[in-house]
Amino acid sequence: MWPFIVVKSEKLKQDRVFVNHERIHLRQQAELLVIPFYVWYAAEYVYFRIQGYDAFKAYRAIRFEREAYTNEENLDYLKSRKFWAFKNY
Repeated sequence: MWPFIVVKSEKLKQDRVFVNHERIHLRQQAELLVIPFYVWYAAEYVYFRIQGYDAFKAYRAIRFEREAYTNEENLDYLKSRKFWAFKNY
């Protein structure tokens, strides 16, 4: 939830891959001025559910998640990430 990363446990704060994944989402949210990010995110989820995807597959098919999961282990990703890079996913 922009501009914060909300975690369930203290341990997740130490997980660099998890934090990087969430920072990618923060960048996506900032680029779309927050509210449109959530509208687009929800619309893609609903679209994939209508297409017959189960809840998990619909979640993983969302372009914002595809970008974040693809690049979460690259801790330098945000340094070279292009504006609106999520469009490529």
